[in-house]
Amino acid sequence: MNVSVALLLELGIILAALSLLGTLARRFALSPIPLYLLAGLALGEGGIAPVPAAGPFVETGAGIGVVLLLLVLGLEFTVPEFTASLRRHLPSGAVDLVLNATPGAVAGWLLGLNATGILTLAGVTYISSSGIIARLLSDLGRLGNRETPAVLSVLVLEDFAMAAFLPLLAVVAAGGTWRQALLGILLALGAVLAALAVSYWWGHHLGRLLLHLRPDDEQLLLRVLGVTLSVAALAEAVHISAAVGAFIVGLSLTGEVADRARKVLSPLRDLFAAVFFLSIGLSVRPETLLPVFPAALLLGVVTALTKMAAGWYAARREGAGSRGRLRAGTALIARGEFSLVMIGLAGVRQDRLGALVAAYVLLLAVTGPVLTRIAGTRPAPRGRTGVQVRTGAEAAGR
Repeated sequence: MNVSVALLLELGIILAALSLLGTLARRFALSPIPLYLLAGLALGEGGIAPVPAAGPFVETGAGIGVVLLLLVLGLEFTVPEFTASLRRHLPSGAVDLVLNATPGAVAGWLLGLNATGILTLAGVTYISSSGIIARLLSDLGRLGNRETPAVLSVLVLEDFAMAAFLPLLAVVAAGGTWRQALLGILLALGAVLAALAVSYWWGHHLGRLLLHLRPDDEQLLLRVLGVTLSVAALAEAVHISAAVGAFIVGLSLTGEVADRARKVLSPLRDLFAAVFFLSIGLSVRPETLLPVFPAALLLGVVTALTKMAAGWYAARREGAGSRGRLRAGTALIARGEFSLVMIGLAGVRQDRLGALVAAYVLLLAVTGPVLTRIAGTRPAPRGRTGVQVRTGAEAAGR
């Protein structure tokens, strides 16, 4: 078997660099995500040390990283608890949509963009990064905080909205008819609801199947990954985020299988999550950022404030105190993977709008985790789910 020397060398350098950056971040009690993103910028095309041979591996690993992040996050909750949270936060999702899609649409109109450009920019400013935020909640010890169910509900509602938005954007970009767009939207939303229903009513059978014949850790890892990647692929096939599919699988697993799955998946998740954050930086050409930076900064400031407002509202509905509301608002600031998908889908990756979106995403992907860290460091008591630890959060005045 022939293995590329350049690939092995570049991957070795990348992993060693990520390890050093992670150690540096931990020393100062920070999340390593901003440093990983900046490392990707330095190692990408046009950076100070490009790694072309490792590019395909990083791109593939990034997709796996998002899937693993959302799978492990889903393992922290159960379907009944989370569906109840989703129903409670439908108004939060509506507020989030109005507050955050509007600035992008207005900016697109002011820039003189066509319908595709306006729609793309509205989607970019609306959707937060599930991958970045999932890792942040874990890094900062906030999975048990009272506001966390509100944050997750908003994220999943955004991903559900993307199930409708992406087919619409694809049809508009291709010059298709509204009938085609409507059909794509209905199929995607129907698939999401069907997946949730299957997970709600028959998810417990999945856990029994995965534990059949008492598998060792290796066999359990293979079984869980096989199911998750298959569901993620089906989700992508019907224009739903693979992350949503992985999250639903995580929700379906409870009890012993969830505990064991978290244990065996954690090292793999950490590896591919680091690759995912690196890939966002790799996708941006540094020389394209400077001309559009003022516009990206202005748009970033506006939409950081609107995201904070949406998160504050959602956490208030969850009963969180002012500290929890602030944490929820700052947690939602980061943008990432979906925004980059949209500029590719709209065919604007190489033009000025593509550069603007790339600068905007990188800016908020770096500053969002920093602001989240500053917003509060006191975690709530750890527990199986956010619902189960509310009493402690309430006692702490969250």
